[in-house]
Amino acid sequence: MISGVRVGHATDPRALTGCTVILPDRPAVGGVEIRGWAAGVHGLEFLDPRHLVPHVDAVVLAGGSAYGLEAIWGVMQYLEERGVGFPVARTVVPHVAGAILFDLGVGDHRVRPDRAMGYAAARAARAGACEEGNVGAGTGATVGKLHKLERAMRGGLGCAVAEGTSFVTAAVMAVNAVGDVRDGETGRLVAGARDAAGGERLVDTAAALAAGTPPPVFRPVNTTIGCVVTDARLGKAEASRVAALAMDGYARALSPPHLATDGDTLFCLSIGDRAADPAEVGARAAHAVAQAILRGVRAATGLPGLPAARDLSSGGATHP
Repeated sequence: MISGVRVGHATDPRALTGCTVILPDRPAVGGVEIRGWAAGVHGLEFLDPRHLVPHVDAVVLAGGSAYGLEAIWGVMQYLEERGVGFPVARTVVPHVAGAILFDLGVGDHRVRPDRAMGYAAARAARAGACEEGNVGAGTGATVGKLHKLERAMRGGLGCAVAEGTSFVTAAVMAVNAVGDVRDGETGRLVAGARDAAGGERLVDTAAALAAGTPPPVFRPVNTTIGCVVTDARLGKAEASRVAALAMDGYARALSPPHLATDGDTLFCLSIGDRAADPAEVGARAAHAVAQAILRGVRAATGLPGLPAARDLSSGGATHP
């Protein structure tokens, strides 16, 4: 990650769920962009430019579907104990935004990120390199669910940094899409829906949908969520604009993104004072998002019946 930000994970490798916390070292200006029709998001009110509170104290990415939003209150407890938040009469009120993905179809659906897990993730937050793969919010993530989980693959959590002319932008992404993951530079599929034999051939979800294959009609089991952080100076409206521009990274790496059973959500945090054009920040953020998505699936490890990109004999890149 970039200077001034810590990332922490809480991971349950048995139940296959977890949460990830992005903690700025000082209050950040926040924004958000939401695509798809299956989003679960907390904090929209205080991310609105009209809201009294000017800053965000943390962002939580969690599994567990709507149940996972409980992890946010554990992060709030952690911050309140340290005096971090909006000052009020006798204490502070931390403002923590968050989004969830659906991972109840793998592992133990009775176990979800809760207050204790949110607190643990905040306590574990560290500066420097971000742990990737099936950790935190990416623990139970999957991709390529055109034909449900039986022919899907493992998703994961990835991080990437992109340098601008006078600023730095980073992305933390938990990849749990309906669609496939594609390397935007080579055009090759990296992970996604597998052929009818459940083997290594990827069927190319976007092409299958274009050819008339019915889209998934099952309940939402998806969503790619993330957060971009920059040391460029942004206002609330500009932060939301950067988040919207950074959604281009979804389109580069997910094939296709933003389906009806996805709830793709991307936060943006501004933590610095460097002057920058929001359009340039958004362009660099889109690059970081695409790279983080790729890194997340490439760092994933397989499970019985749910292979990872590294398990493919082609080394994680398969032609459709």
